[in-house]
Amino acid sequence: MAATSILIVEDEAAIRESLREALARSGFAVEEAANVRQALEASFTTVDLVLLDLMLPDGDGLDVLAAIRRDKPFLPVILLTAKGEQADRVSGLRSGADDYIVKPFGVDELLARIEAVLRRSVDRRENEETIEVAGRTIDLARREIVQEDGSKHTIPEREFELLVYLTNHRDRTVSRDELLARVWGVDPRGLRTRSVDMAVARLRELLGDDSQNPRVIATVRGRGYMLVLSPAEAKD
Repeated sequence: MAATSILIVEDEAAIRESLREALARSGFAVEEAANVRQALEASFTTVDLVLLDLMLPDGDGLDVLAAIRRDKPFLPVILLTAKGEQADRVSGLRSGADDYIVKPFGVDELLARIEAVLRRSVDRRENEETIEVAGRTIDLARREIVQEDGSKHTIPEREFELLVYLTNHRDRTVSRDELLARVWGVDPRGLRTRSVDMAVARLRELLGDDSQNPRVIATVRGRGYMLVLSPAEAKD
């Protein structure tokens, strides 16, 4: 049986080496990246968990997190943060991170958090490779929507990224600006565009969702969009 593989994304060589040695002693296979570029060049499909530093020399660790969530929605990610980065920790958790650990930390605490996140990840993958939404089955692994009549439709890449993001944040309303930043990867400040609304309209059409009275992707007036798993979750 192959060893559980962990990708360390950390720019400080001493910390990276210490993490590598501790994880290797505990039986993990280890891959490393020292910056955003190396992290984005890594194959997320070959690792089981990512330890992600938020402060990287060539960019923001949250950009790496966004790329991971687009490519592998259920890959566990633990953020490595400094004590003063509370706002970044909150942003990271809201963007789909599974946990965070504050530097400096002990090896025992890190290993305990890794084990806990990996356990939760197994349950999440088993339960959420598909989700049921208003009579439709959404197969996230195959990027397919299965309608009530059994017909299947492949979801285009951008609409799939949008659906994955809404799925990962389905317990809250997601603003258009957040979607532009996290799914489109653009700075929404001062930007006038209907890209989000058009993508939502296309996704609703794929889902067979009524554009006048949507049951799946609800419009929360003045705030944004929310994926609705049951009628009780629709909020106005």
